[in-house]
Amino acid sequence: MQAKELEFFKEQLLNAKEHILQNLILAQKELDQLQAQENNDDMDFASMRSDAMIEQLSSDQQSAELKEIEHALERIRNGSYNICEMCGEKIGIARLKAKPYANYCMTCRPLFEKSH
Repeated sequence: MQAKELEFFKEQLLNAKEHILQNLILAQKELDQLQAQENNDDMDFASMRSDAMIEQLSSDQQSAELKEIEHALERIRNGSYNICEMCGEKIGIARLKAKPYANYCMTCRPLFEKSH
């Protein structure tokens, strides 16, 4: 992969990382606000719990994506960025443009997903 392409993907990953970190901060603030609200009745409590669960699921998903982004940034640093972690072949540019933190080529992705 050319240095220009690598820099493009690094920038994409860093932007995504920043976006997720901002989302996680906002989600935590919203969770704190939900917990601080008074629950006047069972409906208020149920609504608050539902909102809190949705926020937590979203945060969990974004935290997992953040880990994948961090892994991709590490792979850029160690020179293995566009190499499939299963077969060792290059991951296509189109795949990386769609998912810059992809660890597997299009051939190995379904195999990995079936095994997990």
